[in-house]
Amino acid sequence: MGSYKDSLAMQRISRLVDEKSFIEIGSLVTARNTDFNLTSEKTPSDGVITGHGLIDGNLVYVYSQDVSVMNGTIGEMHAKKIEALYDMALKTGAPVIGFLDCGGVRLQESIDALDGLGRIYAKQVESSGIIPQITAVFGKCGGGLTTVAALSDFVFVEKENGKFFVNPKNAIKNNVTVDTEDPKFQSEETGVIDQVGTEDEIICNIRELVTILPLNNEGDVYTSECSDDLNRECENMDEMKDSAKYLLQEISDDHFMFEVKRDYAKNVVTGFIKLNGMVVGAVANNLACYDIDGNEIERFSNRLTARECNKITDFVEFCDAFTIPVLTLTDVNGFNTGMCSEKNLAKSVAKMVYAFSRATTPKVNIVIREAFGSPYICMNSKALGADFVYAWENAKIGTMEAQLAAKIMYNNANSRKLAEKTREYTQLQNNVLSAARRGDVDKIINPMDTRRYLINTFEVLYTKHVLKPAKKHGTK
Repeated sequence: MGSYKDSLAMQRISRLVDEKSFIEIGSLVTARNTDFNLTSEKTPSDGVITGHGLIDGNLVYVYSQDVSVMNGTIGEMHAKKIEALYDMALKTGAPVIGFLDCGGVRLQESIDALDGLGRIYAKQVESSGIIPQITAVFGKCGGGLTTVAALSDFVFVEKENGKFFVNPKNAIKNNVTVDTEDPKFQSEETGVIDQVGTEDEIICNIRELVTILPLNNEGDVYTSECSDDLNRECENMDEMKDSAKYLLQEISDDHFMFEVKRDYAKNVVTGFIKLNGMVVGAVANNLACYDIDGNEIERFSNRLTARECNKITDFVEFCDAFTIPVLTLTDVNGFNTGMCSEKNLAKSVAKMVYAFSRATTPKVNIVIREAFGSPYICMNSKALGADFVYAWENAKIGTMEAQLAAKIMYNNANSRKLAEKTREYTQLQNNVLSAARRGDVDKIINPMDTRRYLINTFEVLYTKHVLKPAKKHGTK
């Protein structure tokens, strides 16, 4: 009965939480089904270890599936233990961390096991927006188990042994080349997985994530002391504005950044930074990725795609649920013109607009280069309720690029006339000063002063409180 304490499931928990802080709950629970002679099977802890511990002194609840017990499959009592863990987490306002390593639903328990899986879903939905939910996949996560992961706020997958799939790859029609169970494919294509890495990297990242997030929806966003200079000038901001990650790290305390969904829709970067110890959710249009030596390895356009919008929507909704302030760095010039985007953009953009507009958390936007057309409005603009909008010097804001606007307004004009009208349109409509004069930009700032302005602004907004009209919920 006691051998499970030396299992991989328990070892993972021990490495996650502070030393000697884990207290197991339900250690004597076993399967109770009698069909198919299941009572003759030894099912210590019914294949899942549950309990609570500390991460850097913060209370967390953890469950870890034990693949050595009936292949880690979910049965009735297995599911009830996870349900009970969620109940305790809701009562005490602490995150739930799940380690998945599972062979699926236990066939010997049939409908009881399926009902148990459904009850786990229900607890996740009940907990959503109240406590953070973090899932790590260390083995198989297939079929209905992927819904457990997708209902979580953050998902990590081990790169060697982790398998994430709704349908096994041999069941995918017309697929002969892609390993759809591979974490790399899933992290790039589905938008569910935040990071892929080794087991040690995942455990380290979860520990870090817990220390920067509020423990519940009433928690504080000031999670640490700031040792960085509050008035520090940000170097090379204008020269490096193609790299969203560089800009965010340069703004943040001690250049800290925790990126999420980093392999998905890479033409936008989402993650957490810190400003004077306050955790801020950051969304930034991204035009280039660089390696550790500063060499450009990928380049993107600054046009919104459906995937980009979906990524932003999920992140903004999480931040709003936990009253984490949202910062956007805007550099956008139209919508993507591909067939895939045309099929999905309208709905995806609407959801993003909905997320920004209904969010009551503090919202700040900085236009760093271009902000043209309705995509600019969609990216946390003043019209959608941004509390403050700043713009860098030389930023351009308007309906479209001046040259194109002149061609449309004066389509029969000669080149000299077009050049004249382009200059006129730029002066009257397409410069940051004209947007500031209309109140769409609160202040034009020097890129080097970005950190100083943001720290001051988010501190002003710390006590922001918004009362929304009473309704059950929206429909987007």
